[in-house]
Amino acid sequence: MKRSQLIFSTIALPIDYLMLLLAGWLAYQLRFESFIRSTLPVRFDLALADFFSTLLVVALGWLVLFSLSGLYNLNNKLKFSQELGRIFLGCTAGLSLIILLFFFNPNLFNSRFIVLVGWALALFLVSAGRLGLRFIRTALYRKSIGVTRLLLIGADDATLALEQLFAKQPKLGFMVTKRIKPTEFDSLPSINGFDEVLIGDTTLSRDFNLNILEYCLANHLGFKYVADMFEAQSHNVISHTLAGLPIIEIKRTALDGWGRVLKRIFDLVVATTLIIILSLFLLLLAVLVFIESGWPVIIALKRVGENGRIFNIYKFRSMVKDAAILKDKLLAYNERSDGPLFKMTNDPRVTKFGQFLRRTSFDELPQLWNVLQGRMSLVGPRPHEPEEVAKYQLHQRKLLNIKPGITGLAQVSGRSSLSFEDEAKLDTFYVENWSLGQDFIILIKTLVVVWQRQAAV
Repeated sequence: MKRSQLIFSTIALPIDYLMLLLAGWLAYQLRFESFIRSTLPVRFDLALADFFSTLLVVALGWLVLFSLSGLYNLNNKLKFSQELGRIFLGCTAGLSLIILLFFFNPNLFNSRFIVLVGWALALFLVSAGRLGLRFIRTALYRKSIGVTRLLLIGADDATLALEQLFAKQPKLGFMVTKRIKPTEFDSLPSINGFDEVLIGDTTLSRDFNLNILEYCLANHLGFKYVADMFEAQSHNVISHTLAGLPIIEIKRTALDGWGRVLKRIFDLVVATTLIIILSLFLLLLAVLVFIESGWPVIIALKRVGENGRIFNIYKFRSMVKDAAILKDKLLAYNERSDGPLFKMTNDPRVTKFGQFLRRTSFDELPQLWNVLQGRMSLVGPRPHEPEEVAKYQLHQRKLLNIKPGITGLAQVSGRSSLSFEDEAKLDTFYVENWSLGQDFIILIKTLVVVWQRQAAV
């Protein structure tokens, strides 16, 4: 999912909440207008501050009902008429619950005017907010801002219909950067300029489509195809229609959509909390590193992150200075022959205090700052050096589809005793089957594994 799409989908929720609050506030203000009070005398005694504090909670409950009605399902590309129907469903369900609450407790609040007018205003204002978002998004799409750039494959009528549809309706958010015949894909000079590949030709072979899918996963491209071309081999599948044609999309990871938002919030909360709690301990570690081997106490190392981007990972220095330069002289002693990684049990570059840092994994703690920066996550595949990533096999590049983590499924399933291919399989499973609960379990297991390693020494 493009970042622009995720942003618009995410801000819809707080806008809905603000519209619900505005609807309740306006209903309350209208109730005390003179022309209404003359007809319907006010018979309740509820100050605006007390009313608004209750409204804050009621509006949150309505958001839950909106969610249950499908308004926040990022996988559904709703037409505005469908969106209106779901807004009506959510608002009416909220109204019904309030009426039911009044039935069992009539003394709670007896202004039927505010309830009914608030319901009507909520319908109007939430719909207006959603319509405003659509206008803004369409205006940006017309200027080619935030659009999904497509490589369209095919030359049949279905493919041409899709190309014409995207050109005529920019509100869909797709721009065909290039359309090629299937036979031209192998000679494509570069993947630059594309966000997704869409196969429109329904006559292509299963092997060809699977090869394109593998290529997209390895190169961090979205993948879509016209339905009935081949049976989907992934559970991360959503479907929708374009130009009257059924379109199937295979998601690269379960983290597309709200999962990405929840994971980011989880990372920020936990990382911030840990930095505050461990601040004095981190300072102590820094002082001890300095006493043993001087500056710098924290080093920045080049690593490959999400979508192949290079970033600086922070660690407490556990090796002598210029350790990277000395690595070339030690390559003959590499104990990892099963993959691109370098490992040496008694690495002479590691300092005495550095051995303690590595054994306890305390050298990784500065990466909490990487998490706050958004370069890393608490949990995910471990990031590797650019030279190591360059040696990845095609299927192993799937690990770059999400942010790397301080810890991961591979680390709690065997630590360094696993082969690189086994690590890649575990991390691939994590990428394809992510859940927030699994992140929490991995963090707990990480603490257990570190404790066991320290206790065994």
